[in-house]
Amino acid sequence: MGLALLLPVALLLFSSTTACHKEQQAVVGVAQNAVNAEHKAQAAATEIDRQRAALAAIPLPTKSMYVDVREPGAWANPFLSVGADSLNLRVTMTDANPSTLGQGTMLRPEAARRQEIQLRPGDLAEALIALPPGAWRYGRVIAVAESPLATRKDRPKVRRNVEAAIQQLNDLGIVVEEWPTR
Repeated sequence: MGLALLLPVALLLFSSTTACHKEQQAVVGVAQNAVNAEHKAQAAATEIDRQRAALAAIPLPTKSMYVDVREPGAWANPFLSVGADSLNLRVTMTDANPSTLGQGTMLRPEAARRQEIQLRPGDLAEALIALPPGAWRYGRVIAVAESPLATRKDRPKVRRNVEAAIQQLNDLGIVVEEWPTR
């Protein structure tokens, strides 16, 4: 009779220690996940700090220089057109010739210094960091617009991409001038 009473107590003790061990493993797993998330957050913070420092060489924007610009073709700073799956970055480089003689004529057209680069959304920060300071004539401001080539069914996705791009640009310390879709 003593053995019959001892067996359920032993089973109860064994199951409670097993349950405690499983709970302890779960707590250790959660703690490890928290540590890993903290490391990732620190790495992301140092990356964004590095990107901000690289862009700090570009002065803050001067709104009086671009407040009257109404046409996308007249915008002298980087211009970002956001599509459903990609970004189109238009950049107009500065004229390498310091002379004003012939500037803007057929011999030195501005369109020859204009470049369009198609990017994945994840490459936006590095592309902007790679631009020379002369590409930022108005200071650290960028125009952002929805792509006029996007189909009607892609508009919600394009809008989400615009909002994500604006958030990324704000995180980098770049002023965003959002342009309406035409």
